Amino acid sequence: MSLINKEISDFTVQAYQNGDFRTVTKADALGHWSLFFFYPADFTFVCPTELEELAENYDAFKAEGCEVYSVSCDTHFVHKAWHDESERVGKVAYPMLADPAHVLARDFEVLIEEDGLAERGAFIVDPEGRIQVYEVTAGGIGRNAKELLRLVQAAKFVAEHGDQVCPAKWQPGAETLKPSLDLVGQL
Repeated sequence: MSLINKEISDFTVQAYQNGDFRTVTKADALGHWSLFFFYPADFTFVCPTELEELAENYDAFKAEGCEVYSVSCDTHFVHKAWHDESERVGKVAYPMLADPAHVLARDFEVLIEEDGLAERGAFIVDPEGRIQVYEVTAGGIGRNAKELLRLVQAAKFVAEHGDQVCPAKWQPGAETLKPSLDLVGQL
């Protein structure tokens, strides 16, 4: 079953961000675009490379009106310890959501039940709390923050211009398509 247009469920989790613990709820994710970025666990191998790349592109996400939420099934205390110990993760300024009760991992359907860990899943959620884009990759495959940013930009464009769609490799400012009978089979 597809998760496109699924409204995310209510949630309340703890987060570590900028030296503090805080509570994050569904209400915090509404009214702007969000990227929920699930990864298996803190203190692992591929995960710090991904979180670092997101950190390096965080300003670009913020410029698009998109908050980044990294999510693992670790506690907020473990997030703080990892942030304090890892040079790569120490660059993270976005909220690191703790999901030890697996509330988010279950709702986004990325929980590996037998391991108590999350799959690598990236979910772009619109300001109304509905999933517009998602991808889930195998544990050994890292993701590309710039491609995720492009997908945020494309999702925003389509939401703002309902009569236009973004073709493959679309970038902001590039030509879009207006679906019509005339285009069927022509491109």
